[in-house]
Amino acid sequence: MTIILGLESSCDDTAAALVTSERQILAQAVVGQADRHRPYGGVVPEIAARAHVEILPDLVRQVLLEADVAMGDIDAVAATAGPGLVGGVMVGLLAGKGLALSSGKPLVAVNHLEGHALSPRLADPKLDFPYLLLLASGGHCQLLEVRGVGDYRRLATTIDDAAGEAFDKAAKQLGLGYPGGPAVEALAREGDANAVPLPRPMVGSGEPHFSFAGLKSAVQRAVASGAHRPADIAASFQQAVVDCFVDRTRVALEESDAPSLVVAGGVAANQAVRGALEQLAGEHGRAFSVPPGWLCTDNAAMIGWAGAERFAAGLVDPLDTPARARWPLDEDADKVRGAGVKA
Repeated sequence: MTIILGLESSCDDTAAALVTSERQILAQAVVGQADRHRPYGGVVPEIAARAHVEILPDLVRQVLLEADVAMGDIDAVAATAGPGLVGGVMVGLLAGKGLALSSGKPLVAVNHLEGHALSPRLADPKLDFPYLLLLASGGHCQLLEVRGVGDYRRLATTIDDAAGEAFDKAAKQLGLGYPGGPAVEALAREGDANAVPLPRPMVGSGEPHFSFAGLKSAVQRAVASGAHRPADIAASFQQAVVDCFVDRTRVALEESDAPSLVVAGGVAANQAVRGALEQLAGEHGRAFSVPPGWLCTDNAAMIGWAGAERFAAGLVDPLDTPARARWPLDEDADKVRGAGVKA
């Protein structure tokens, strides 16, 4: 059994965890920064980076103490090296390098997206490669074939905005504040999902890519019109996102013969999304897997687990590994029309 110390600081959650190769989470801690960013309606990169500097050392001490584990007992340090807000990524990666150097342990530089991609295997021991993954978060929306550790084929991406970003912007328009995803989901339970006519971008297209910019604009117009209840706008918006996910994933399922459909990333915590995609998987004869809600949002357990999988495969990294603001899982994927930093 190996023990991995995982560190996560790619956005506005500071996290540390101790994870074993046998899927045990010995200790974990996550400190969110929502209160610091709420006045601005979203994450302020400099504030996030400074908070990581302030919080991370105490979290590392906390998880080591809770698990009664010394640095000499661990086998490697896994730290997010990108993609994300590069200032925050640098904080966690430099901390990981320092801990690895001082303890004489190897460093595993983890792609944050690979953390999400492999997190279902931490929760579900029966989930084997390959599987089709819908990765939906605040900064990314992709469909990937996960064929093995470090082996990914991207089938689709967003040509403009990510689904999680659309949730946050919809929440801001509705005056719900930050973070937006849980707030929109809660309000949607009180509304009529058919009350507000909203577009379903890319639905019906033969390519499985996503687009959410037009949907965001339509929500803004619906709010400005004053003709609809906020709960109805929230419910209609959420249903539009669900319909886009189902339609786009259906196209990918027709292209991939992977036996399982897996959903991960922060948006996977949404119950309406989970339910609709589970039904879709059943219709196509595929197994369905989704991590528990706490493992969908940013956390260090998934980074520790990705580190454990990479360490087992002999994949460790030098101490001069750079922090990366952008880092695609499939480096060879063709550029998609309209796709920019979200690709």
